[in-house]
Amino acid sequence: MVFVDDKILERLKKIATPTLANALDDFGFKGVMNNLSPAGLGMTIVGRAITVQEITGPFGSFSTSDFKVGHMIDAASPGEVIVVANDGAQISTWGGMASYAAKLKGIGGLVVDGGIRDREEIVEFSFPAFSKHMVPTPGKTRIKVLSINEPIICAGVRVRKGDVIVADGTGVLCLPAEHAEEITIASEKFSADDKQAMTEMDKGLTFTDALKKFSKI
Repeated sequence: MVFVDDKILERLKKIATPTLANALDDFGFKGVMNNLSPAGLGMTIVGRAITVQEITGPFGSFSTSDFKVGHMIDAASPGEVIVVANDGAQISTWGGMASYAAKLKGIGGLVVDGGIRDREEIVEFSFPAFSKHMVPTPGKTRIKVLSINEPIICAGVRVRKGDVIVADGTGVLCLPAEHAEEITIASEKFSADDKQAMTEMDKGLTFTDALKKFSKI
């Protein structure tokens, strides 16, 4: 497993997801995790992933011990991001108390392609959580954790332990750990082009001409 240095993570905190998505396209990587939204305004995530695979069923399908939210939190180190593959189920895999516990431990955030609940508490605790659904339906006896830290497919994107998750108000994406630095470098160049384009538009450059000169703005 490639370990992404903290210095790269700090640089990524200054880059918006659309800019990173431009770089992902250039490198030919599928990293944009579609249809995921933050629980509250202003939530952002940058951190290394730990992964969780779940299956779901009707109420009573599994034992309460199969839910294992505590195991997810135990598996994550401070700064890491819990990424859960839930196959889009409209069932809550996470809530306010889990957010409180994760916040106390310093976990960097949660991404799940299923449901979460307790929006108000998640916002109150300032824990960044991104999901496909906000739904009150409890996960106990409806959700079973199959694995932790095995490769998963979350929101259509392959995620492995140690890959980098970046999320903001526009969306969520995953950077392959072994390519995180080169994607960061390319994205920083695009960000610099954005600033230069604005400077030149302030001086009279038209947007049409800016698009010709700076292809990634």
